[in-house]
Amino acid sequence: MKTLLSCFLAWTLLAAALSAELHVDTQAGCSMTANDLVYILDGSSSLRPGDFQLAKRWLVNITNTFDIGSRHTQVGLVQYSDTPRLEIPLGKHLSNQELVAAIEDTGHLGGSTQTGRGIKFATQHVFGSSNRTRAARNRIAVVLTDGRSQDDVVDAAQEAKAQNIILFAVGVGNEIDSSELESIANKPSSTYVLYAENYAAIGNIRDKLAQKLCEASVCPMQTTSSAPFRGFDLLTSMKLDVKAQKVQGSVMFQAAYRLNTKMDFTESTRSILPEGLPRAYVMVTTLRLRSPSHKVKLDLLRVVSQDGRRQMALTLNGVDKSVIFTTAAAASLQGKKEQSVVFNNKGIQRLFDTDWHQLKILVRSGRVTSYLDGVKVEEQLLGAVTSIFIDGKIQVAKKVKMEVTVPLELQKMRLYCDPEQNDKETACEIFSEDDRCPLDRQPAGSQSCNCPIGKKGSSGLPGSMGFRGEKGREGPPGPDGKPVSSTFTQWNDSDRCVCVCMCVCVCVCVCVCVCVYVCVCVCVRERERERERERERDCLRAS
Repeated sequence: MKTLLSCFLAWTLLAAALSAELHVDTQAGCSMTANDLVYILDGSSSLRPGDFQLAKRWLVNITNTFDIGSRHTQVGLVQYSDTPRLEIPLGKHLSNQELVAAIEDTGHLGGSTQTGRGIKFATQHVFGSSNRTRAARNRIAVVLTDGRSQDDVVDAAQEAKAQNIILFAVGVGNEIDSSELESIANKPSSTYVLYAENYAAIGNIRDKLAQKLCEASVCPMQTTSSAPFRGFDLLTSMKLDVKAQKVQGSVMFQAAYRLNTKMDFTESTRSILPEGLPRAYVMVTTLRLRSPSHKVKLDLLRVVSQDGRRQMALTLNGVDKSVIFTTAAAASLQGKKEQSVVFNNKGIQRLFDTDWHQLKILVRSGRVTSYLDGVKVEEQLLGAVTSIFIDGKIQVAKKVKMEVTVPLELQKMRLYCDPEQNDKETACEIFSEDDRCPLDRQPAGSQSCNCPIGKKGSSGLPGSMGFRGEKGREGPPGPDGKPVSSTFTQWNDSDRCVCVCMCVCVCVCVCVCVCVYVCVCVCVRERERERERERERDCLRAS
């Protein structure tokens, strides 16, 4: 009996442990993404020994921004000159320390610059050699060169892109060919092509490349009617355009969506942010807080872990008219699991005036900045940020610490992974002055139009017969009629009429008189008279 009880308790504890293991919240972010990353390094004789050491140190610094391992990022290294040489097979080293040591031990080849051969070698022999149990989420190549290639790079780059390899091109020095780098890299060139003045200055673009690699690792490409971008269109992914009521937006011909308390906008974080958040980003929201919502404290957007901790939140405090940004804190911040900054500058308070506004929150390393209607409001310091947990939920427009949806109107809610999008994103949705905005904008509700009259349209088809109308009113009496002669049925004003009154009296003791009024019209028409005169004149002439 004791043996059975012991077995039962053991199985119970094992099941509980397995259950706890299965329900551990997953952390995700740039450093933890499953990437296959291959460096294609120019080892030609144009690099001096000191420059080659600087190039390797630069690769080490980029590598340290990723977690190296079989489940995360695996790195390979190809050095090329006359011919390519595999320095580090993809996935050979499964720790940052081992990988850094291998990069630093790489010797300089020397020779000519055959960049095309280096790209082709990586595509055909390195990317396919990974021993992952699951396919990598992203395949990324970084080509580092300081001069014009002596072979064709276009075909090699096209072959790599056809196999879904994302190509970055980094040019160093003044001997590089910009058009060649652009033909190597993915589009747009502003994202995938980077330049450094020399190898001593290559460290200046380390953070920029690390951010671009992070964007490519974490953020999906979104296609819009304007320009594609890497990031998240939360208006669509959170199904606001499906669940909410469509209404007139901030300017004419712009749609918005009205939320109410009966609606719920909650999704699993994994379905919206499957790889977490990038290190730097800009969040853009166009909204209107109508009364009484403008006096409520609400989380416009919040990401919550399984145990209820906020991983990221944008809070609008209508009580004191402030904006609060919250994000997950790195372990180095005195044991804190989250950190918040408050924007309560006078400029941000207009957000609560019940009119349309555009709110931008720009997050960069060490600082976060707020903008309202395209104008910078305030900048605050931000501590070190860590990756978020993605097995919880993400929500829109909820009261703080509650599951109640706050009524408001949303026109845009996007998270751009490229922080430089902050300068490109105008406030043209708000009827404010901006030289970059179209001149024909009209605020919502304005219907005025100074338009020329168009040409008259063509006649339409005949309509059907109408209903019989009502009987009209009786007209006024007509003028007295003229007497009718029995001899002449027609006369005019030139006819002559003679009227005679006749009386007959009969006297037998009493006289009775009967008078009869008789009109005899002797009509002589003017035509007859004229003929008569004409004959008389003829006679006179003849005599």
